[in-house]
Amino acid sequence: MKKIVTILSLALFSSAFSQSSIMIVNNYSTTYDFQGNISAHNFAGGCYPYVTSSTPAAITVPANSHTGNGQELAYKNFRDQFTGSLYPTTNWTVQLSPTTSQVRAWNHVSIAPGGVIASNVKWASSQFQMYFAGTSTPEPSFSGLIGESPDPCTGATGYISTPYGDAEWFNITTGNVDYSYLQIY
Repeated sequence: MKKIVTILSLALFSSAFSQSSIMIVNNYSTTYDFQGNISAHNFAGGCYPYVTSSTPAAITVPANSHTGNGQELAYKNFRDQFTGSLYPTTNWTVQLSPTTSQVRAWNHVSIAPGGVIASNVKWASSQFQMYFAGTSTPEPSFSGLIGESPDPCTGATGYISTPYGDAEWFNITTGNVDYSYLQIY
């Protein structure tokens, strides 16, 4: 009986921290493309594991790409985003400590749903730079680190306002699924 209770307790504990969140980036700006990375980390303490998108280039979400026109970035998890997102990430950098990091392919077992890494993180932040639409010319005054605020692991703010546009991060929970939104206006 003790073994059954222990197994059920571990399963419940693991599911409490599993990556049951969806990351959505809505770029409502008609002037700028979003370029950046998306990160997830452990909120239960210690900040690790810490997972950051690390494709050969930054993730790009073109101007005027959002849920209203079906062009938003939507990541259900590290694995399924590769085949189910308009803007897939090939690799993820996994940090297990401040001094240890590994690059993992999108289909690596440790970051798959239910994997040891994916089970202990949720979407947390984005480091981004806005670029004039369709160009490689940045708008230097429209960039930053944004995320769930307050976040002692990243120091990210939840809202960035510039003369060129605004960015906002917020979370909504529906049932037992957390939605993390990054909105660019």
